[in-house]
Amino acid sequence: MDALKGFKTIAGVAVFMVALQVLNAVTGYSLLSFGLVPRTFFGLPGILTSPFLHASFAHLSANLIPFLILGTLVIIEGLNRFLAVSAIIIVLGGSLVWLFGFKGVHIGASGWVFGLWAYILARAWFQRSWGNLVTASVVALLYGGLIFGFLPRQGVSFEGHLFGAFAGFVAAKVLFSAPRSRFNAAR
Repeated sequence: MDALKGFKTIAGVAVFMVALQVLNAVTGYSLLSFGLVPRTFFGLPGILTSPFLHASFAHLSANLIPFLILGTLVIIEGLNRFLAVSAIIIVLGGSLVWLFGFKGVHIGASGWVFGLWAYILARAWFQRSWGNLVTASVVALLYGGLIFGFLPRQGVSFEGHLFGAFAGFVAAKVLFSAPRSRFNAAR
């Protein structure tokens, strides 16, 4: 996949989030009922829907720019890699929030963003190369402040941040620790 096609895919996801936010705002934020509500049956679908829902346009924009940048850095490895990483982050991270998160509605792409961030940092450890090291160093420099997102704050799902980052680490561990197939080894 070339870089332009990958960026178009990431931009398409971002446009979808913006369109969903417009619909959410127009309907009086009725879509927030599809957020993740821990330890409830009706909150289970929120594991998959909550990353696309935001409480305001400011909330969306705070997640959108890092998503565009970090998502592009992951999709450069290919669409299948981006989908696998995202699926692990969303499902594992969301499931952990569902199991252990505070009572209330959890929404927003920040868990996904934290997961992409952790994946990029962990990728440099599990697949050592100069390119991954430079990328991880730049990401650590630009987004090192994300570490403060692990601290509990009123109205912020720090659990989503924490479990998203954990899931991003797990994604890197799983995807780079798998034995190489004969096809990959021949390259």
